[in-house]
Amino acid sequence: MTDYQIALWSFNLGRAPVSVTALADQIEEGIKSAANRGARLLQLPEYLIECCLAFKPEGLQPDQEMSFLADVGRDLLERLAPLPEKYGVSLLAGTMPVRTDIGITNTAVLLTADGRDIRQDKLSLTPFEQSADTWRLTPGDKLRVFELDGLKMAILICLDVEMPALSSLLARQDVDLLLVPSMTEKLSGYHRVYGCAKARAVELMCAVAVCGTVGTSKGTTQNDTNVSGAALYLPCEEEFGFTGVGADLLPTDGSNREEPFLFASVPLLQLRKLKEGNAEVWPGAWTADHVSIAVE
Repeated sequence: MTDYQIALWSFNLGRAPVSVTALADQIEEGIKSAANRGARLLQLPEYLIECCLAFKPEGLQPDQEMSFLADVGRDLLERLAPLPEKYGVSLLAGTMPVRTDIGITNTAVLLTADGRDIRQDKLSLTPFEQSADTWRLTPGDKLRVFELDGLKMAILICLDVEMPALSSLLARQDVDLLLVPSMTEKLSGYHRVYGCAKARAVELMCAVAVCGTVGTSKGTTQNDTNVSGAALYLPCEEEFGFTGVGADLLPTDGSNREEPFLFASVPLLQLRKLKEGNAEVWPGAWTADHVSIAVE
């Protein structure tokens, strides 16, 4: 395989589905579109599930939203499960609250075309996500690396991609593609996530795919605005046009129903050749083990 085709859908929460079935039908349309363009993977953003607050029970309090959306997410996954095999497109179904033994986590769910259910909990939660007055989530403690379609991949959810410590953990894993679903309220958050995603592509000599929610969910109590674009970042090498941008769509708040949907190619063969020693200055999985801090 020389190139790997992916689709990145920065879902507009203003779609306001009236039921779980309606949301599943909307997502199926996106999978069809991805399949028609030859994509092998469709990525959806963090907290896509929040659009389901459009049909929340009357009187639902903010600190009850995660429990409600966990139930919705379970039902949604049941409806989505057959679609990747049906269309031959693996689906990163965004992230959603999931009940676990340690509490409710913010979890990315990847349903693969070969029948697997791969999950990655968010590791570094925002203060808001941990607040007892609102969503009261619990961080995960494992970073999973997995293979799909011959590529080695990992998932970093939003704030996780801003953490260099996680990039250091991945440095020795020889990842081909890093998937980053996000949700950012402001343009500042968009630039933090996307800027750090681009840095990860340089550090890890890999492709990094980012998309985020846009628009506002009917029934939201917490996220009045969402700003995002969509991008595939690559190492800043001559072979990829110097800039490190494989493909991108500019950020929007989705207020006019706009919804970035990006198709992009991961140049897998070229990336692997660069890792073998053909990159301009990349030192490989470099560590700072030999460096000490001198405070003067």
